[in-house]
Amino acid sequence: MGYLLLAGAIAVEVAATTAMKYSDGFSRLVPSLLTVLGYVVSFTLLAQTLRTVSIGTAYAIWAGVGTAAIAAIGIVFLGDGLTLAKAGGIALIIVGVVVLNLGGAH
Repeated sequence: MGYLLLAGAIAVEVAATTAMKYSDGFSRLVPSLLTVLGYVVSFTLLAQTLRTVSIGTAYAIWAGVGTAAIAAIGIVFLGDGLTLAKAGGIALIIVGVVVLNLGGAH
């Protein structure tokens, strides 16, 4: 159940960060509200995750997968460029999360 909550926390955090892009520096009401609400929900889900998943593992996965997902959304939907360095960084994040989980993370 902990990892399901963590997946929800990541999904909501990614949605909130995407909404932040459209908030225009928090000058647009609806995207700003979605950003704030999304972060509250994401942190709540992350806090629930910590009941069964270690903090180091949960936070590393939450931050790493969220970062990789936002980078991919930026590239695919928002016109961010894809450089070799950016692709390598995303790959390293993914590999790091996999190694963390294979290495006996609890």
